[in-house]
Amino acid sequence: MVSSSADKSIRLWNWQKGKLIKTLLGHEDTVWSVAFSPDGKTIASGSADKSIKIWNVRTGMLQRELKGHTESANAVAIGPDNQTLVSGSKDKTIKIWNMITGKRINSLTGHTNSILSVAISPDRKNCASGSKDDTIKIWDLSSGELCQTLSGHADAVKSVAFSPDGRSLVSGGWDGTLKIWRYN
Repeated sequence: MVSSSADKSIRLWNWQKGKLIKTLLGHEDTVWSVAFSPDGKTIASGSADKSIKIWNVRTGMLQRELKGHTESANAVAIGPDNQTLVSGSKDKTIKIWNMITGKRINSLTGHTNSILSVAISPDRKNCASGSKDDTIKIWDLSSGELCQTLSGHADAVKSVAFSPDGRSLVSGGWDGTLKIWRYN
């Protein structure tokens, strides 16, 4: 298990024993989001310091720093290929990265307020973003095109996640609701 904190740290835990395994330090401000790669070898972290950091789980060493957001990096997600990373920011952009090379592949715009959550579909064709503008946007990862905007929350969308089969998307909002969306 991994956790992030306002104390600028990332902590790896053995949840079964309730024991701290290691603490990762390197961000200069609150760490808002963390994500494990599907193979469990890498952690990505997004911070109010505007950066995304890539960490080696085994060694705890920083592998790479990704810079490109002009405000807080609020959300990170790693794709099923263990190399695609999507980040969402207070700057209202979603950035798509190659986590291995550090190269930014695309920058997506369309939200009118901070992005709070991102997710990558299991087939790696799409990503979803949830925002303080109360909407969810579905994007084509290859082209960067906006595929669909989902409206239904009465407040910010704090969390988005694709189902394992990729046919549904679940969202949680500050309005206290959980919504399940059918997605094709």
